[in-house]
Amino acid sequence: MEVKVLRHPYIQAVLTELRDKNTEQIEFRKSLVRLGRAFGFEIIKDFETEKVVVETPLGVQAEGVRIKDVDKVVIVTVLRAAWPMTEGLIKIFPNAKQGIISAKRVEEKGMDKEMRFDVDVEYVRIPHIRNDEIVLIVDPMVATASTMETVLNVLMRYGKAKQYIIVSAITTPIAIKRLEKISKELNINLKLYTASIDPEVNDKGYIVPGLGDAGDRAFGGA
Repeated sequence: MEVKVLRHPYIQAVLTELRDKNTEQIEFRKSLVRLGRAFGFEIIKDFETEKVVVETPLGVQAEGVRIKDVDKVVIVTVLRAAWPMTEGLIKIFPNAKQGIISAKRVEEKGMDKEMRFDVDVEYVRIPHIRNDEIVLIVDPMVATASTMETVLNVLMRYGKAKQYIIVSAITTPIAIKRLEKISKELNINLKLYTASIDPEVNDKGYIVPGLGDAGDRAFGGA
């Protein structure tokens, strides 16, 4: 599994806004949108291009490029915190098919000794996935990968894409190790784009230093 940590100054500045406890709800949500759009530009840089020739309004030919597979993207949003990041990604992939999965950790049961959570899946709406498509799975925080493991297993029911890309603001070494294992078990081409690999997860399963509960900070507390 390939892991890409995006060091672009703009992305790191937006991440800093998200981490700041003084960033209020509306600005936090807007920052997630900005982050999603910036991630989209970074992701699309890794897509293949091909040369094309077009005719300008002056009747002159000009050489340009076309991005391959840009219209073969499926964006899967993990509710609820991922909505703003998806909004940003759609600016870059306007023709993407979309799916949603409402999946969340069962916080009241706590984390087990292997740093796993039980995950409840409440709603799934996924389009058929073709073997020539690229699936972007959006979840701002991948702490233990318990939710992401569940999401990936659910997606296998809808077809197997040629590539799966996890789009996450922050992740951890624990999650990366688990995702590498999952990608081998499912035999999928998996890539992770993130702005930061934070060092640890506390006893409640929160990323440290992290940015708090992204869903609550974007949409209000439960």
